[in-house]
Amino acid sequence: MDLIMEPAILVKIEKMKQRVLWQHQSIVQRGIDQTSMVIDDGKEDSPEFSFMVIGDSGTTCQDGHHPQREVAKLMLQHRHECRFVLHTGDVVYTVGSREYYQSNFIQPYREFLRGGENPQNIAYDNMVFDTPMLTTLGNHDYYDVPFLYRVITGPTLELRRLLRYKDIEIGWHGSEQGDAYAKAFLDYLARFNSQQKLEFHLDQHYTAKTDSGRCLRYEPGHFTRLPNRYYTFRYGGIDFFALDSNTINQPSPIPETQEGDAHRKALIQRRDEIDIEEQQILEEYDRLNQDNPQDAEKSDEFEARLSQINEVKVDIEKQLASHHPKVDLEQLEWLKQRLIESWNSSEVRARIVYFHHPPYVTEASKWYQGQTLAVRRRLRWVFDQVAQTIGDMNGNRPIIDLIFNGHAHCFEHLYTTDTGYGDSNINCIVSGGSGHYPRRQRNNGPELMETFDYISGSPTRKVADSLLFIGRNGYASSERFPYSGVRIDVKAGTPVKFVVKPFVAERFKHKWNYPEIKPFEIG
Repeated sequence: MDLIMEPAILVKIEKMKQRVLWQHQSIVQRGIDQTSMVIDDGKEDSPEFSFMVIGDSGTTCQDGHHPQREVAKLMLQHRHECRFVLHTGDVVYTVGSREYYQSNFIQPYREFLRGGENPQNIAYDNMVFDTPMLTTLGNHDYYDVPFLYRVITGPTLELRRLLRYKDIEIGWHGSEQGDAYAKAFLDYLARFNSQQKLEFHLDQHYTAKTDSGRCLRYEPGHFTRLPNRYYTFRYGGIDFFALDSNTINQPSPIPETQEGDAHRKALIQRRDEIDIEEQQILEEYDRLNQDNPQDAEKSDEFEARLSQINEVKVDIEKQLASHHPKVDLEQLEWLKQRLIESWNSSEVRARIVYFHHPPYVTEASKWYQGQTLAVRRRLRWVFDQVAQTIGDMNGNRPIIDLIFNGHAHCFEHLYTTDTGYGDSNINCIVSGGSGHYPRRQRNNGPELMETFDYISGSPTRKVADSLLFIGRNGYASSERFPYSGVRIDVKAGTPVKFVVKPFVAERFKHKWNYPEIKPFEIG
């Protein structure tokens, strides 16, 4: 029995629309843009500001230590200098269940929340942030568990302990097709049971104005809800775009050709190989004595490897099952139009996009995934359309100044080459190492190559360079587990300069240390 289920893309889209009452009559009549917001902190016009980025954080204690909390402690050192935090997804592991928000989100980030001195009193669907936490959806925030699994394991703690290697923080409910995330972070308009209450709420909180109409006013310490699963805001002359990459990551179908058949056979062979590897790990796992400290440390390693194997298997199954891929064209079209509008505004100094699945990454389990390539090519299509529309307006500047992602459990800085498309010369930062098991870099080196059409046999060429990678490294007694986040300092002027300051909490030989990472400038 599969222990994790993922809703179909069309289900994700429609469910989220229902929760925010997408294009409801009362919203349309007021000229409200449900994809925009204004952060009203009295400082939003300042050209110099700082913010943090974290991702893949939503875990609790792991054999007596708490990586997410260690990263949160480092974040507190920057909190008073940073205006907000971007979160690149996977807010709560393993299936985004509401019952884990208290231990896996509220407790670790309690100082960022109103009433955080008594975090046990904060309901997951009633969080108010003193320091804005601007989230995006990760794949785990959409995951669910089968009903039969709930019946068997929900009330049976001992059985769940026996299944620990496949039941890390799964819980009873699952995300309920992303409902827990929506209630935690979005302005869940469907909760209003009368037209009068809805209209009162809209007139109270949708009072900000942008070029696209009225929009939600995000007020730190008072009202901190996001307008939608994807959204945009302007701060300090920078346009930020948050996307839901879970609806644009469906791999393209494998063609019914000789080359396609060879690719399909290679995927099946790879799946069979990792099935054998998984069984071997499970057999070793079963022989561990959890009361032995060395065995307990080794169990962490096994659980990390099993988690990685599961993600690879999920991606292979998605590729094999992809016959008529569904693509969230509405979101892609929205991004295209908003980027064009951004380039036509003299007030905008730079553009930042953040979402979960990285289009460029060299972490061992993600760089070759079908989902990675799907997101890359769909965003490339958007950027191409924008480039054609704006002509030479951008000069020598890239369409996007910075892309932030999670999903890969590491910190990484990549820079795209001249790909021949609209995704050329972009700085990409993966910040997905903020709590879950850190991963290694692949063995293929820092140059990221792409075959643009493996069916026609087009040549493979370099599309990006990995300039910095912070992830799991070393083996046995020399193995290190670095967990990370990053601070970004935005400088005044145009073109904008960004100072990137990674911060790291590293687990090594049962102790925490905090290595200094040299800041670097981009832009």
